[in-house]
Amino acid sequence: MPRSFPTLALALALLAAPASAQDHPDMSGFWGADFTGAERPADLMAALPPTTGIAEDTGAAEFPRGVFGDLIPTEEARRHAEQWQPEQDMTIQRVCLPPSVVYAIQGPFPFEIEQFADVILMRYEYFDQTRLIYMDGREHPGPDYPHTKMGFSTGRWEGNDLVIDTSHIAASTITNNGLDHTDNVVMQERYRLTEGGNRLVATQWFSDPAVLVNNGARFISWSKRTGEHIFPYECDPSFALEYAQVGAE
Repeated sequence: MPRSFPTLALALALLAAPASAQDHPDMSGFWGADFTGAERPADLMAALPPTTGIAEDTGAAEFPRGVFGDLIPTEEARRHAEQWQPEQDMTIQRVCLPPSVVYAIQGPFPFEIEQFADVILMRYEYFDQTRLIYMDGREHPGPDYPHTKMGFSTGRWEGNDLVIDTSHIAASTITNNGLDHTDNVVMQERYRLTEGGNRLVATQWFSDPAVLVNNGARFISWSKRTGEHIFPYECDPSFALEYAQVGAE
């Protein structure tokens, strides 16, 4: 059924409506990764679906080859990971390719949230990537809709928790050590403010039966950093040449 769209003026007015007008927590601001061992709310963790394994790889440190936390790869995915070599991603053609949102949100880089009534904007410093989370009740598009590294996201409020469902994610890495997801992966995040609004915690759940026997998840925490800003992520592909030269020595 065709969708009806408001006039441009009305659309802009709705977009500019402050989040506080909707009586929801305001998650707007600059958020820096926090790896100090934030408390994991029991009810947030309990909301993860059954048969979910936690990938304890949040932050700058990454799993070595063959290690995937509690994720259980399929046999085909495990063979692919065993054959993977870091040099495959350190070429001129690939070194500046951004990862998908499945991997990008767990790293050490900050991100910024702009929150409005009908849409939430998340801007990541990592590879200068931006997400739109539609809060207007729209459905996810069909299978022919383009897949991108950030995917297509819709959100809703469950009490004080922001719940985001994402589909149409282009194939990319899960753990940056050879375990890759397909473009059929789906992801759900649950965000919550704690410590008087100075800490943001989230669970990130993802499912891709072609790659994982179980479901995967992460727990992530950020602290609010007033007055800081997102800086450009300037990836220089010539880094691949330096990497190859070091490897040859």
